[in-house]
Amino acid sequence: NIDQAPLSLNSLLINLAVGLIVSVLIKIHYRRFGSTITNREEFSNIFPFIVLTTTLIISVVKSSLALSLGLVGALSIVRFRTPIKEPEELAYLFICIATGLGFGANQTVLTLVAVLFILISVSLIKFKSKNKVEKDMYLTIELSEIKDLEKDKISKKINIILSEEVKKFDLRQLDVKKDFFQATYIIAIDDVGMLEKTIAKLNMSFPEISINYIDQNQVPSI
Repeated sequence: NIDQAPLSLNSLLINLAVGLIVSVLIKIHYRRFGSTITNREEFSNIFPFIVLTTTLIISVVKSSLALSLGLVGALSIVRFRTPIKEPEELAYLFICIATGLGFGANQTVLTLVAVLFILISVSLIKFKSKNKVEKDMYLTIELSEIKDLEKDKISKKINIILSEEVKKFDLRQLDVKKDFFQATYIIAIDDVGMLEKTIAKLNMSFPEISINYIDQNQVPSI
């Protein structure tokens, strides 16, 4: 008989409940301390699914050797093609998976202590280095259907806004046509909040504006 100990429903429910709470903490931590510029809100919403699903899989598999062997075969044909653009995103995914593994293996207390220790440690490191981190980004601003009389004022107004909101900026490209304006800047920011304030102020000044931004570190070198 290759079946092992039967799965305890009470134990599973407790681990799922604790896993849900911990996954929400990881989600809040990522939104608060994550340095990724794009889709932090949307990306962090998958954390509870990863933790709870991993907990369920490990809880079921560890109760049966036959199921564990079947899981190995099933996973061998699964391919995950979602691109991970930032190493930080991968690190948080590993934390979620490790959390689910620990709770699924009934190591609830040890897993809880370890995850809290990791989150607190990362919080302290992020907090101490917060004022020292400077991120360079490319900011592209586009405006269409503008009047000839406004072209000279647009560039000046944008420069004023950037000088008020970012640490430093440098105009890299300017393209002005009959009814089209495009400017590309490289800006230095300390955190995501600084970028969000800059974009909000630009949107307020130019309701028809189109803004694109990209982390300079993500631009491939030639």
